Amino acid sequence: MARKISRRKFLAASGITATAAGFWLTGGVIESFAAQQRPNERLNIAIIGCGGQGGGNAGQAAIRNENIVALCDVDSNRARGVFDRYPNVPKFTDFRQMLDKQRDIQAVVVSTPDHTHFHASAMAIQRGKHVYTEKPLTHSVWEARQLKLLASKHKVATSMGNQGTATDGIRTGSEIVRSGALGDVREVHVWTNRPIWPQGVDRPKDRPAAPKHLNWDLWLGPAPERPYHQAYVPFAWRGWWDFGTGALGDMACHTMNLPFMALRLVAPTAVSAEVVGGVGPDSAPARGVTVTYEIPARHGLPALRLFWYESPYQPNVPAAQRVYRRPPAAVLEGIPNPGGSGCVIVGNKGKLYSASDYGSDYTLLPRADFAGYRPPQPTIPRSPGHHAEWIRACKGGVAATSNFVDYAGPLTELVLLGNVAMRVGERFTWDSEKLTASVAGAAQYVRRQYRKGWEWNP
Repeated sequence: MARKISRRKFLAASGITATAAGFWLTGGVIESFAAQQRPNERLNIAIIGCGGQGGGNAGQAAIRNENIVALCDVDSNRARGVFDRYPNVPKFTDFRQMLDKQRDIQAVVVSTPDHTHFHASAMAIQRGKHVYTEKPLTHSVWEARQLKLLASKHKVATSMGNQGTATDGIRTGSEIVRSGALGDVREVHVWTNRPIWPQGVDRPKDRPAAPKHLNWDLWLGPAPERPYHQAYVPFAWRGWWDFGTGALGDMACHTMNLPFMALRLVAPTAVSAEVVGGVGPDSAPARGVTVTYEIPARHGLPALRLFWYESPYQPNVPAAQRVYRRPPAAVLEGIPNPGGSGCVIVGNKGKLYSASDYGSDYTLLPRADFAGYRPPQPTIPRSPGHHAEWIRACKGGVAATSNFVDYAGPLTELVLLGNVAMRVGERFTWDSEKLTASVAGAAQYVRRQYRKGWEWNP
């Protein structure tokens, strides 16, 4: 009689971890971790970070049709629109107090700057709350791994805010690539016109007073102690290593999304970065970057190289005259006007080009070779909407595609390794299981230190 083998043992024998395999082996649908209420019951949601993108998330129909029971923001001016929309809902400035005091919260939406994503999300998960967190999922590689482990342990519904994941375009494009229409893929090129904020600058030396509507200490959260300055808030924090993850962190969870899904990407075996003018200790580079990720063979697909390009900050140059870093001309052949952001998946039978920031569209090249081409029958289930996927998972439905365990966590780890490569300044090999790089000094960028009062022990 044949001996039965468990799913876990099968995956181990195949060299595939259960976490990495969940999404790919099921075509995009995995078992939901959440089954706490009936689908027609309204969910009690707290919003952490109500200004900017947080206001956009709070205004999504899938969110606002639930019960908004708590709001938290360190800046009462930035949050004013959402605060005024819910005058009778409790308001907080410290999400730690909110999570401890208000016990009716079932789910949270985290839309803070990158450096507080981890603490807000992890604390909510530990308390059994479902979590939706903006991209990039975390500020560091280690944090992304921890959120993946925490979400799996506590069996909560999670999703990251890379909204293109839910579009039909990204799913059809993935099905085309998976069908073999492009042949063997050994190169992927992804680019952005970011940064559109100051980078490569020195830390400000003057010390203006923080405005009364902003709790600066809570805005800093786990980041190093720094005096308030308008060079950081409300938006330019993205360019500072203490708070943001630069152009790569801002955009790659969108623009790498299509190749990540289509090619079932896994952790790289090595990463390197070419940075024009070098990288400073405080601010992400401003003069252009190319990152090379070396992705191993996986799931029957050949090894490939993924190239990321980001462009110099050019505030005083008219848009039509700006110079952007782009893939080689041969890669862009057949693309007359590459967009500000995009990707090209290069196979030995053709190319797939997406001009969307979100990877939600595609063009097959050469056009003549694909004239009359029809995409394969859908194999990846279509989405009711990105936020709606998460709400459905919170209520016991299938997990959101960009859940922390099988998708968002691994994607964020892949993306942020590019920042590690920029900062160490040389190619390194990567041990994903141990989260270690072969270059001395990389550990401080893989896992950051937190200031007193914000320490974290898994």
